[in-house]
Amino acid sequence: MMCQISRLLRSLVLFGLILLVSFAPSQIAGATTEQELSDINSLWQSSAHALNDVNCASCHQHSETKEFLAAPNHETCQSCHEQAVDTFLLSKHGVRLLEGDSPLTPAMARLPMKHDAMDKQMTCNACHDVHSANTVEASVDACLTCHNDNHSLNYQNSRHAELFSASQQLPRPGPGAVSCSTCHLPRVPHGQDDSTTVKVNHNNTYNLKPQDRMVGDVCMNCHGLEYSYNSIFDPELVEANFDRPPTLEMETFDMMKAAEARRSGNASE
Repeated sequence: MMCQISRLLRSLVLFGLILLVSFAPSQIAGATTEQELSDINSLWQSSAHALNDVNCASCHQHSETKEFLAAPNHETCQSCHEQAVDTFLLSKHGVRLLEGDSPLTPAMARLPMKHDAMDKQMTCNACHDVHSANTVEASVDACLTCHNDNHSLNYQNSRHAELFSASQQLPRPGPGAVSCSTCHLPRVPHGQDDSTTVKVNHNNTYNLKPQDRMVGDVCMNCHGLEYSYNSIFDPELVEANFDRPPTLEMETFDMMKAAEARRSGNASE
């Protein structure tokens, strides 16, 4: 069985290389030499795409005309990753593409962005390496490539970052690995029972407003209700990226506790 799989992978690699070299190097986005093509192939071989029989032609060949696509766009990704792209197009990152405009760039943002990323175009490739499709890199490193605000930069000093760093020793980060994407690109279960799959909502603005949505969809997956509200509604703690337990005490919870105490007292009489 392993020999058959090995032969299949070698065949796929050979097919991909034949497809690539059948076009002039100048046509191939980001690759102009045999060494660069070899590097691309090495990245692909260890990717989730290779494990799922997604080869060069899957992205670089037009499904109808069979013409070579030097730089596949989000529509190419959408042919397989429909839910991911659909939600991405509803986000601040992707909405310009939905409207048929040029991609968003960090230069257009109101938040502080890194100077060397100002012209980076917000497409699928901005966060996902086009050939390795590394979801771990897309969880934190891709965000910090552009974002330069205090909340983003302080992530590295947070308890969340410690948990995520510890998970890097695992083959795949578990549910306790809290990255930028854990909170800003929430996981959504689809299906029921044994057929349930978890997909990522790529609309990064979905749970920012109102803040209660972040509490319900994200924070309470790990924390209690009061802890979550006292954290997310404290601007200083948010800016510090939750580097300490909350000290804010919302009056609502004091009122709820008082009401519960009165109810319990009346019940015991």
